[in-house]
Amino acid sequence: MLTSIRSPLAASITIGVLLSSAPALAGNTEVSSSVDAGESISLEHSDIQIIDLPVANEGSATLLDPSIDWSAQSAAAARANGPVDEEAASSLGEETGISFSANVALTTEYRFRGINLSGGELAIQGGFDVSHTSGLYAGVWASNLDEDTVGYGSIELDIYGGWSGNLTEGLTGDVGFIAYTYPDASGINTVVPGNFDYYEGYASLGFSLGPVSSTVGVAYAPGQVGLDFGGERDNLYVYTDLSASIPDTPLTLNAHLGYTDGSLTFTNDSKAFDWSVGVDVAVGPATLSAAYIDVEGDAINDPGGVFTDDAFVVTLSASF
Repeated sequence: MLTSIRSPLAASITIGVLLSSAPALAGNTEVSSSVDAGESISLEHSDIQIIDLPVANEGSATLLDPSIDWSAQSAAAARANGPVDEEAASSLGEETGISFSANVALTTEYRFRGINLSGGELAIQGGFDVSHTSGLYAGVWASNLDEDTVGYGSIELDIYGGWSGNLTEGLTGDVGFIAYTYPDASGINTVVPGNFDYYEGYASLGFSLGPVSSTVGVAYAPGQVGLDFGGERDNLYVYTDLSASIPDTPLTLNAHLGYTDGSLTFTNDSKAFDWSVGVDVAVGPATLSAAYIDVEGDAINDPGGVFTDDAFVVTLSASF
């Protein structure tokens, strides 16, 4: 690549291929390596858009005009003429500010706010997310359940969207909306049989100081059929998380405390605490986590501790 151009002369080439597409025609078309100012070349190809490319001429070398953003032109042509390859897709992502990610996890037990939803069995989980540089995001996440544990069926599918980003130095915010759905829930809900789906809004603030970070958040689900038979009971959840990474190691220590007031408890007064302590070990895109989890409340209504017994949970997860 030439790094400078002196005394460019204006010229016009009528050409049926962008610079980034030229290798694809190597077996079909031959192009002269030099073009004089004022000349034009006409190429015919049934699958290629014909465009005018301004060039500058320096000696015998023909150069594309550096004042034009050819990366944008290349991405536009790639979208118009066929599948976008990885390089074009990367360029497109830079132009639009949109990025995609995925996550997958295998856990010895699926705990939601301290409550066991997989019957003490292994759970496979995963999701996809799309985000924008503005902070907007949306995603889906799923996990298998134990259909005999709480009657939610054998699968949970969550759909969410919101905004997250920096509010000021050392302070981040996250606000959004999530729908918890259970496509094959059993029909013990007498108002709408099998309907345990519900939605809630959430918001949180994150703080960081060196290797230590913390989060405080709240989630609120208004009264709806998915929360109780009459559709009148709501649910409030507040929580705080604390983590500290150990310098020069892949280890992070974690602690969590949450409080539920509403229908999503197994207590006589509909109030419960959940807490956990654990450690994460991160290696590349993979993280191995171990946590001790428990739930506390006034006379928890859970004979045999099926939902709320304390547990040691190990999770292997990865993000891409």
